[in-house]
Amino acid sequence: MSGGVDSSVAAGLLLRRGYDVVGVTLQIWQESQTDPRHSGCCSLGAVEDARRVARALGIAHYVLNYRDLFRSKVIEDFLQEYAQGRTPNPCIQCNRFVKFDPLLERLDEFGADALATGHYARIRRTRSGEPSLLMARCLQKDQSYVLFMLQGERLRRLMFPLGHVREKDETRRLAAEWGLPVAHKPDSQEICFVSEAGGYREFLRRMRPEALREGELVTSDGRLLGRHQGVAGFTIGQRRGLGVSSRDGRPLYVIGLEPREGKVVVGSETDLLRRTAILGDVSWGPIARRGAPLRVRAKIRSNMDPAPAVLHREEPVRLVFDRPVKAITPGQSAVAYVGRTVVAGGTIVSAAE
Repeated sequence: MSGGVDSSVAAGLLLRRGYDVVGVTLQIWQESQTDPRHSGCCSLGAVEDARRVARALGIAHYVLNYRDLFRSKVIEDFLQEYAQGRTPNPCIQCNRFVKFDPLLERLDEFGADALATGHYARIRRTRSGEPSLLMARCLQKDQSYVLFMLQGERLRRLMFPLGHVREKDETRRLAAEWGLPVAHKPDSQEICFVSEAGGYREFLRRMRPEALREGELVTSDGRLLGRHQGVAGFTIGQRRGLGVSSRDGRPLYVIGLEPREGKVVVGSETDLLRRTAILGDVSWGPIARRGAPLRVRAKIRSNMDPAPAVLHREEPVRLVFDRPVKAITPGQSAVAYVGRTVVAGGTIVSAAE
């Protein structure tokens, strides 16, 4: 229970289906947030909201201190990835290392049969009986992209009660009907542990200042256009905040990052187009384990509509899109689907033509 409306309603739905429910909240970030947009799952305020919901539902509630684990697996990875010129997705790292496996390992301590969360996704068994991860019915809220690592045995003891909800308004309506104190709480936005006015750059400056050393901003042919305040402050595809313009007045985009040389490379929008994403740390669904190339639809960012591609399952694993896609970004994740089923997902290592 994160203290948000989704996990609160997930608990309520299970209660109404006759389950015995115990609420568990992870304290993973020590700072209290006054801005509700940044209090979704990390802050002290979120813990108190979860406690109030548990009281309203009449269920037991426990708070587990996972701050050290969160710092080592999510914060340190976030800082290290940016310092090396990649763009991490901390929500995926949190799901991979903090939210699911540690709690699944502790189910027996709570006398529990399953772990449920407020994510919008579904689980369905294949003909062979293996569980598969599916998109939610509410495609606008679908979170299968950030859950791609949940495959195999993990899925056997997981439940996503909101997977069959058809729209977010229905979730809020149920919360209001049940008198839950978070019924109208805004959805959390941005990176949950980054709330400073300067965003993630200010967070990096405070936590890892050496990652923001000044360097050159150049074109792909090496022409110097200006200087920047640190490679870690940029990401592939970025257009705003470059402080330079092209000779012909057309917008410039970040097309490459060279942290060792301290260079940010810029170019045109067409320079961002690539067809191939090379993947590492791949998680496989039951219908996509090694074999011949597989026709899929895939996405390289959470807000992208899946695009036609071929998944090449031999090492190195590659996603080759039918048409070039914009800003395949190292450090982000790529997820492949057959229909609405997640068949594979992994971290983007690099992009190729």
